[in-house]
Amino acid sequence: QVQLVESGGGLVQAGGSLTLSCVASGHTSTPYAVGWFRQAPGKERDLVSTISWSNTTTYYADSVKGRFTISRDNAKNTAYLQMNSLKRDDTAVYYCAAARLPYRSKDLYDYWGQGTQVTVSS
Repeated sequence: QVQLVESGGGLVQAGGSLTLSCVASGHTSTPYAVGWFRQAPGKERDLVSTISWSNTTTYYADSVKGRFTISRDNAKNTAYLQMNSLKRDDTAVYYCAAARLPYRSKDLYDYWGQGTQVTVSS
């Protein structure tokens, strides 16, 4: 079992930045990929970004490409999502999730955090 806890969400003005963190605990000795997802009210939970265990493979949704950066520090069991040039459309609850590989389908992720709210005001 892996437990995930997100933090770093909050209220920010459009154009601003936030960095989300996702701390893993439990059976973290087994390599795992991390995905960041987001869910806006009334919408599906969508993939934002993924990163492999080795840090060598990353993926970004088109909507965040060039603005968001995913990274991880395995020594700290922590993954990050640096979000720059935030837009109102980025408003959502952001979740991190863990899986064996950096899948693009949320259905393939085994472990989820509780989510952290990001609100972007105009």
